[in-house]
Amino acid sequence: MPNLFTSEQISRLLSELTALRESCLAMEEEFAASIAEVSPRERCSLRNLLHYLALRKHDLRDLQSRLAALGLSSLGRIESCTLAGIEAVLAILKSLAGEVPTESAPEPACVDFETGPAVLAQHSLELLGPAPKGRAVRIMVTMPSEAAESYELVKDLLQAGTDVIRLNCAHDSQREWESMIAHVRRASQETGKQCKVLMDLAGPKLRTGSIHRGYHVVRWRVGRNARGTVVSPARIVLGIKHADTQAAGFHLPVPETLLRLVQTGDTVRVEDTRGKKRRLAVIEKETHHCVCTCDQSGYVVSRAPWSLVRNGKKVAAGHIGDLPFVEEPLHLRTSDVLVLTKEEDTLVAGHRDVPHISCTLPEAFYKSRAGQPIFFDDGKIEGRILEVHEDHMLVEIARASAQGAKLGSAKGINLPETDLGITAMTDKDRQDLDFVAANADIVGLSFVRRPEDVRELREELAARGKSGLGVILKIESREGFDQLPLTMIAALRQHPVGIMVARGDLAIEVGFERLAEVQEEILWLSEAAHMPVIWATQVLETLAKTGMPSRAEVTDAAMGVRAECVMLNKGEHIVDAVRFLDHVLHRMQAHHLKKRSMLRRLNVAQVTPASAAAS
Repeated sequence: MPNLFTSEQISRLLSELTALRESCLAMEEEFAASIAEVSPRERCSLRNLLHYLALRKHDLRDLQSRLAALGLSSLGRIESCTLAGIEAVLAILKSLAGEVPTESAPEPACVDFETGPAVLAQHSLELLGPAPKGRAVRIMVTMPSEAAESYELVKDLLQAGTDVIRLNCAHDSQREWESMIAHVRRASQETGKQCKVLMDLAGPKLRTGSIHRGYHVVRWRVGRNARGTVVSPARIVLGIKHADTQAAGFHLPVPETLLRLVQTGDTVRVEDTRGKKRRLAVIEKETHHCVCTCDQSGYVVSRAPWSLVRNGKKVAAGHIGDLPFVEEPLHLRTSDVLVLTKEEDTLVAGHRDVPHISCTLPEAFYKSRAGQPIFFDDGKIEGRILEVHEDHMLVEIARASAQGAKLGSAKGINLPETDLGITAMTDKDRQDLDFVAANADIVGLSFVRRPEDVRELREELAARGKSGLGVILKIESREGFDQLPLTMIAALRQHPVGIMVARGDLAIEVGFERLAEVQEEILWLSEAAHMPVIWATQVLETLAKTGMPSRAEVTDAAMGVRAECVMLNKGEHIVDAVRFLDHVLHRMQAHHLKKRSMLRRLNVAQVTPASAAAS
């Protein structure tokens, strides 16, 4: 061994590594009470998490560089076996220093380089099911509503490579959930492919209320080329109200008398909302509907007059039936003032001339303070709270698109600096949990903020005789991230358990510029706790919706190889997206195994037994 380091430098490294080892053991001793409450099976995982937290209380980047210069491990890949990694480097340093091994060797680490990853792999197997051959990362897919009616869609998803099916309790009903799960079980049996079912509880999602301003209207457009020539006319279906047709196009309800009289080649004239006449050329005739084309765009409202014309003569006339309600969203620009109200249809005196919209959680008005930020619609609109009153608050729009942004009903609201003081489970969640506990393999706990949320879910599952049901903790708020180590300590009493990095809300809560950093920290902490991770939100979203991925999202999907599962959301091309992701993960597995990390000091690692007791 060349003399790259002096004995003094090696001695200093020995001293620093020994101090790190002692801090790991001290952290374990501090949390002895928490360790005793965990089942013997999970104690090694909790001890390893505590060792890793002790390690990440320090900035070790300089130490890493000096270790690497000596050809030793830089401690950048010891998440799953922290103490064993430190002790391995210590043993080599002692050998370089000429120390003779003592007969009383220190107590061996609870997990080592082989058993640490093996525990994580076992936990992943138990929670998410087996990974397919050649791919260690599972693929999860969120079920669209049509999966309740289409068995073939579910079967295609499994055959394309789906390993876990996700149902969102915020959408559909028990009837649709039962049908989707039945399709999954049937497809799993027919294809021979195991597939777990995850059901996400909706949680206390803060959203905008209903907007009752709008019209009962149908709008159609035509396709034009660069010169303005119509290249794809609009396709409009005229049919009896509630008629079950498979014809693609915009639907206008008409009386049965028109459908009895109409013939191919006729023209149906309809009055546009702008006072213009639109000529619909009849190209197909069926018993309960006819198909028309139109080479002009149109807006048609309920009760609009129509007339049937044949060979230039009016044959019949009448009115369009009832059309679906289309809300007119609020149009907001930077510097506008928005009134957020507790109740729908409330107009605040003195502000009647500015936009109003309600929100779904009254707690927002009790806990918010002037000066705090507020975001709408997945962060598309950023505001600053000006005033908070008992039944409303005033918000100044700080950022919106240059043309202005539209804000509709049921859009997400984020208050990243506001502690709403609510638990992760609502009354609806407890009702839904009856169905989930009886039918699903895994339950997802949305908007986890603190250890108490985990304890409450555990009690609810125990009351239903389902203590062993798999649990996914969805980290999607700033408080949820800040409390993550303590939440993990509480969660290790529940088995099996995993973490979902819900990057949509999380990005808004911690700031888009911090998202990459935060998701890395969650990956490290989860590996240290031997908890499988689900990489979620907008993975290959453009591909799933349009059939063509963007370059950036392909790279993002490839980085999912560092997790144990990657989640895709629904879209028209979701089966193609699963096949594409399956191919990417197969290829990336030959290049990546988790990731070497640089060990700067982590604020999230600064936990104490006192903070655990307080929580």
